[in-house]
Amino acid sequence: MRIVPKTDEADEALLLDLLNTTPVVDGVPRDDLIDVEAGREWLTAHGQPPAEDEWRALLDARQALQGLVRGDGAVNSLARFVDGVRYRPTIAGDGIGWTLDLPRGRSAAARAVLAWDALRVSSPGRLRPCANPECRRFLLDHSRSNSARWCSMAICGNRMKARRHYERSRQPRGVLQ
Repeated sequence: MRIVPKTDEADEALLLDLLNTTPVVDGVPRDDLIDVEAGREWLTAHGQPPAEDEWRALLDARQALQGLVRGDGAVNSLARFVDGVRYRPTIAGDGIGWTLDLPRGRSAAARAVLAWDALRVSSPGRLRPCANPECRRFLLDHSRSNSARWCSMAICGNRMKARRHYERSRQPRGVLQ
């Protein structure tokens, strides 16, 4: 029997924010975790220990998770981030609660990996890359129909729709394809 404790919204946000730390801004790729100081600020903003070893593990986890979500990676690339993670049952109120014991120096990376796995199980296919080929962001589709395609309708969705409209308007009238 496999017990998969539910992740909370904070861990889902941490995962999505981590995946989206390598955006393309005005056509230029950017890395929001480029150096130790940026990494420490990001970790602090996400309530995680702002240590250099945490930042380094986070960079490696980001690369592995981005590859997996894009379909280019292997699940075994995540093994080192969850090595030593333990869920400990505790009595909570009128039932059982789960306490997460995380390895020091990779706790943020472990949280992101656990959030990815929980989403994989509970919401298959809802975490995915933006459909805009020029964008490197990811989205978590909360729509009922599971049909969201872009990280942002206002940015990528609008650009893609405008591009398709322009391409259609450039075709000679009366030509069937």
